[in-house]
Amino acid sequence: MKLAVFASGTGSNFEAIFSAIQRGALQAEIVLVVCDKPSAKVADSARRKGVSTFVFAAKDYPSKEAYETTIAEHLESVGADWLVLAGYMRLIGKTLLDKYPGRILNIHPSLLPKYKGKDALGQALAQGDMLLGASVHYVDETLDGGTIIKQVSFSRTEGEIRTAIEQRLHHVEHELYLAVLQELSKEAQ
Repeated sequence: MKLAVFASGTGSNFEAIFSAIQRGALQAEIVLVVCDKPSAKVADSARRKGVSTFVFAAKDYPSKEAYETTIAEHLESVGADWLVLAGYMRLIGKTLLDKYPGRILNIHPSLLPKYKGKDALGQALAQGDMLLGASVHYVDETLDGGTIIKQVSFSRTEGEIRTAIEQRLHHVEHELYLAVLQELSKEAQ
């Protein structure tokens, strides 16, 4: 599997996937990191690891179609066959959906279909949910929509602080994404 990881922030899921590949736990290669935030840490991390990057600012393009066409050119040039959204804070548009049908994944920090969009954990905590989790799903044209591939849940304790919950949630996300990618890798062989 030739993966393109899309991210907008620190890149903890990128780091987890990269580490799994390095230690032989995932038969894949990250051929490109796509980042829509020029100041994001994930781009610097990818470069230090020798992974090609494409960093852009959406405001520099006249439309979503224009920047997605440029992204598609970069993806094609490195032979990417799977797009792995890992904290990428933009909706994928028709250009990439049409080019990679059924080959775009996203991880979301909630038990979808609950709490779509930004700050899913905050939404769950505001509702008083004790059962939290993460979902990996195929991407479609809707916000955090698409067929759910796999979910993992965990219970929080009464009074547990948000930072502790976030740490557990990141750990769950990393293991979940790796498990899904391992399954897809085996199917591809």
